[in-house]
Amino acid sequence: MKRIVDAYLTQWKNDSSRKPLLLRGARQVGKTHAVRELGKTFDHFVEINFERSPRALAIFDNEKSLDPKRILQDIFALHDEKIIPGSTLLFFDEIQIAPRAITALRYFYEEMPELHVIAAGSLLDFAIEKIGIPVGRVRSLYMYPLSFIEFLGALGKKGSVEQLLELSGNEYSSGVHADLLDMVGKYLAVGGMPEAVNQWVKTGNINECLIVHQDIIDTYQQDFGKYARVSQIDHVASVFASIPFQLGGKFKYTAIDGDYRKRELAPAMDLLKTAGIVHQVFHTAAQGIPLGAEADTSFYKALLMDVAISQKILGLETGSWIIEPLQAFTNKGAIVEVFVGQEMLAYADPQQRAQLYYWQRMAKNSAAEVDYLLQDQEAIVPIEVKSGYGSTLKSLHMFLEMHARAKYGVRFSVQNVSVHDRVHSYPLYAVAQVALHNKQMALKALL
Repeated sequence: MKRIVDAYLTQWKNDSSRKPLLLRGARQVGKTHAVRELGKTFDHFVEINFERSPRALAIFDNEKSLDPKRILQDIFALHDEKIIPGSTLLFFDEIQIAPRAITALRYFYEEMPELHVIAAGSLLDFAIEKIGIPVGRVRSLYMYPLSFIEFLGALGKKGSVEQLLELSGNEYSSGVHADLLDMVGKYLAVGGMPEAVNQWVKTGNINECLIVHQDIIDTYQQDFGKYARVSQIDHVASVFASIPFQLGGKFKYTAIDGDYRKRELAPAMDLLKTAGIVHQVFHTAAQGIPLGAEADTSFYKALLMDVAISQKILGLETGSWIIEPLQAFTNKGAIVEVFVGQEMLAYADPQQRAQLYYWQRMAKNSAAEVDYLLQDQEAIVPIEVKSGYGSTLKSLHMFLEMHARAKYGVRFSVQNVSVHDRVHSYPLYAVAQVALHNKQMALKALL
């Protein structure tokens, strides 16, 4: 299963000035698999999983130095695997269990820069919040569920991937257009979690994918006790369960069942965000660059990291995405909006944490909202998501009139490519053509 991040990992491998790498993202988005695939390109690959090998924790206990040579000697004694700088990839998995191993990364950079070292962990960011990252001595890459073009690649549709990456701005033939919309429907049913995609590739049975979705939900819920205090677990569970029911609108703590207060629930949202399970879409006035400069962090939408997981929690019947996708697009507008947000995250620069924004006019008797905003160098691009054929774009045009930095807007819908009156229309399958940070890296990874 090829991922766009593979190209960035290869670039890191070949970079003479590389630093130890932290691979960050929610549980089960494919971090370990990506590192193991990279490991196949080395003469030697040594993996230390602190969750599965408690004895490895002793290598980093408080009474021992963090000298890289001593650490490598202990790893050799424990695993009988010799580590040769320049030809070995050393991988620390579930590193959050051994916080001193995170600290040790700085010494690998300072004293043994020729050694390739990668670390990852399902709850890594919680450890980073406590101990920090050695500034200037470690780099990060962020991973998300499979994007739509990665999903196409997993299904062996190399030609479709090539078309989407190469034919930017061109209208698609009616046959290709219909086929790709059908594939978007399949993606919305299966989602982008690697295990679910694998099940779909192997069986083509959506019921098998739904079992995987439930397993992932159960795993996330089991994790609550690992990063939330006992008194917070119910709050985290309530926020997690509420998010799919509030898709497409401002998230309101008052909509959560139970006798809770915002001051109790807001920290739970922060925990879910740190775990990578939830992404907030902050409101911004968007009158300047960067978009975050005028963001209101108390006013936001919230979406789970995978659109299929949201639908599983909602109890939605997802077979309609496969059988009648055009009708499903029309009837499930909030789900389609989340899909576009998920795509934008997946196509952002993986070398920094992505953040989504939207705009809503704060005026009485004047409802106007733009689903997403994209920063393109010094310009701002407003994005509207239309689940059906609807052509009403009053909010988009209002934004363009009110914001000098916005020269044009983008509409994603089931319609083909077109340009009219400062609005560039793209089909839902072509989010990569607007949001992909580096097309060349995607081409290297997927083709």
